[in-house]
Amino acid sequence: MAVRIRLTRMGRKNLPQWRVAVFDARTRRDGKYLEMLGLYLPHEKPEKKFRLNLDRFRHWLSVGALPSPAVDRLLKHSKALEAKATDPAPALKGSEGHPSGPAKKK
Repeated sequence: MAVRIRLTRMGRKNLPQWRVAVFDARTRRDGKYLEMLGLYLPHEKPEKKFRLNLDRFRHWLSVGALPSPAVDRLLKHSKALEAKATDPAPALKGSEGHPSGPAKKK
């Protein structure tokens, strides 16, 4: 099943609010979602404009969910994933540093 992280619209006329949610790729824009990850409130103050559960967002990315272009732009604009760069467990390249990896020659 292809899974996407995208926005679904809520709110009233001329006052939109958006949910950041995980959808099956075949679901329509405002259809049923698998999990709600956060909110985007464009009319709020900048510090309250974008809320996201980063732990669940990273989980869905790790299982193969793809963010939509709109969600990508929101993340880059809000700098929500800067914490990911300071993650205590950095990714290793290839098998270097792994116990079963190739031994380094001295």
